[in-house]
Amino acid sequence: MQGGSRREFLRLSSGLGAGLLAVPAIARSAQSANDRIRVAGVGLHRGMSHIRSLHAMAQAGENVEVAALCDCDEKTSQSAAAQYEKMSGRKVPTCTDMRELFDDKSIDAVTFGTPDHWHAPGTIWACQAGKDVFVEKPGPHTIFEGRQMVEAARKYKRMVQIGTQCRSSPNIIEGVRKAQEGLIGRIYMGRAISFKIHGNLGRHKPAPVPEGLDWDLFVGPAPEQEYSTFRKTRWYWLYDFSNGDMANQAVHQLDIIRWAMQLDTLPTKVQSMGGCLVHDDDRQWPDNQTFACQYADGRMVTFEHRNWYTNREACFGSKEYLWFGPILERGVQNSVGAILFGTKGYMIFNNYSSYHSFLGPKREPGPSKSLPGGRSHNKMDNVHHPNWIAACRSRKHEDLSADIEQGFLSTAPAILGNIAYRTGRTLEFDPKTERFKNDPEAAAYLTKEYRKPFVVPSDV
Repeated sequence: MQGGSRREFLRLSSGLGAGLLAVPAIARSAQSANDRIRVAGVGLHRGMSHIRSLHAMAQAGENVEVAALCDCDEKTSQSAAAQYEKMSGRKVPTCTDMRELFDDKSIDAVTFGTPDHWHAPGTIWACQAGKDVFVEKPGPHTIFEGRQMVEAARKYKRMVQIGTQCRSSPNIIEGVRKAQEGLIGRIYMGRAISFKIHGNLGRHKPAPVPEGLDWDLFVGPAPEQEYSTFRKTRWYWLYDFSNGDMANQAVHQLDIIRWAMQLDTLPTKVQSMGGCLVHDDDRQWPDNQTFACQYADGRMVTFEHRNWYTNREACFGSKEYLWFGPILERGVQNSVGAILFGTKGYMIFNNYSSYHSFLGPKREPGPSKSLPGGRSHNKMDNVHHPNWIAACRSRKHEDLSADIEQGFLSTAPAILGNIAYRTGRTLEFDPKTERFKNDPEAAAYLTKEYRKPFVVPSDV
């Protein structure tokens, strides 16, 4: 693990201008209801949903403003700026390097929709620069990064919300509350599933870097490597940039399970297996994978993802109960959800806005709440972002629906599962020390080497 600080990061950077050589003062420590909160967006593919949500808030009378747009691909940032100007009538500045935003004292907060490997560096440096943060899930790329993100948020008193939008869904909140109140008895197990259709992803074919793309910034803390369209567009399936479907999708469902079961620590035992079983392409993370973990009190949580034809589970066969609706080919539909098993029945949370319960040996329908057609996580931003902005005003991280610490606790099991997959064995984990027990090979995956100057510091 390489140490360092944002000061070292800035000192080592070159060609960025003298204005970035000093760490800016912490932004104002309190926001009144009349203060305008100026937000910059970084990573503008997924991040454009953040911008649309913030714009909707401004239209509804909330004193919030999109201040700048940033993406390491100029074409993407310029396209995003054009979209925003069309929807708002306002032009906003753009940049390709997020570091240009940190020294701007007029910017109060930053949202991150970048690839996963940039979540921790961006969040920590933004906190150090006095900015509140909205960061997409999965929060960290490693266990070390997750703990550092929490430490940075607390040290600099920043409001850091993670993009687990279910935490802000009124129906999910109601269902979790009923589970905690004992609707299905003592919950002894949770199961998360993600069944999707993903075709062949293709091959890595080195090519010249396209004009306007800063490939060095895209790679960032990852090892230096050649550009290819595959790496740029399929980063989600590559070790250096992501934790695959195990983390990207599972975090939503694992978060609901952990929340409902009131699991406020990390598991003690993890195991996982899987592989690239369907397509012959250059992805690294499995297209099919199973995971199981056990907590200190003996309760279990499992997750399974399949990326080809499969039955449905946690679905009822109509669009009302599905997560995405028809997708990709021949009307095939995704099946994504979380199932809680209790001594008096079971509950299904099968999209971002629905829950259903079934009680007793005859599985009699119990309380439920859903929205026709369901609701995607993009639409749930319209509920999740207002919660974040409200906490930016109150300056109480307890007001956040999905504080970074909760995000870390929900991302960590997925990361641990991937470590179990890569080592090929069941692993014993100490949740107090956040270390594996007598397993140097597994321990090596708890952090990673960082390419300077993109270093996650050991002391935030």
